[in-house]
Amino acid sequence: MSSLQLDFCTLTIHHDTSVKQRKVSSDKFGVHIHEFHNEWWGDYRSLENCNSYIQWLFPIQERGVNWDAHVLTKKEIKAFRKDEEAKGKLVKSYKLMLDFYGIRLVNESTGEVERADNWKERFSNLNRYTHNNLRITRILKCLGTLGLQHYQAPLVKFFLHETLEMKQLQRVKQSVLDYFMFAVLDKSMRRELVRFAFKNFKPREEFVWGPKKLLSGEVDEDKQDPDERVKNNHKVSVGDANTLGEVHSENEFLKVEYVLA
Repeated sequence: MSSLQLDFCTLTIHHDTSVKQRKVSSDKFGVHIHEFHNEWWGDYRSLENCNSYIQWLFPIQERGVNWDAHVLTKKEIKAFRKDEEAKGKLVKSYKLMLDFYGIRLVNESTGEVERADNWKERFSNLNRYTHNNLRITRILKCLGTLGLQHYQAPLVKFFLHETLEMKQLQRVKQSVLDYFMFAVLDKSMRRELVRFAFKNFKPREEFVWGPKKLLSGEVDEDKQDPDERVKNNHKVSVGDANTLGEVHSENEFLKVEYVLA
């Protein structure tokens, strides 16, 4: 277990960049981000059992279970996106968590990922402890919020391939379809992911297209906060599509274009 794990795993991570100063007044044990990367990399027991660090490594605009963790402001987001050092440390945090899940980042420019050498062991852990599904959703949202959107779709595509084609991670599959896909901010990439999911989903009549409020026109996606889009997870299946006035076609992918255009 990591030498940094104290106080029942409640810790504060201090980010020592000009953009992300997290000097929180607290009696709890605090570490700097570079210390966390060095000490916790490969410490799978600590990464699994401790829940407070994930909110610090991957901050977003909403609170998690660690109420001491900072909630990002719009001003901070704007500044972070311009800070290459801060983004580099976020990428290192991302790699650390990928390793924990049995995944390896192949290309930082494209975001391509693949199975790591220890994928069987790590997939077993991921499939067993489903709270990691929430962590992955947060990671995806953080990457999109802080200017690293190109990492989102490749990771989601990886999970779609593993769950739908390779039949791995069956306790992760529903989160992939309900949350991971719709955390992707790029609309064109999200359409491609939905096409891929629809093509490989069985049975197709139970496939869901997306958040019901969005598909019915109740919510305008272009005006909707990205975090709110992920929260609205009531889905519409192929069987329910007629209630939304969807036009059927022999080319089923046209329906995906209609829904997500």
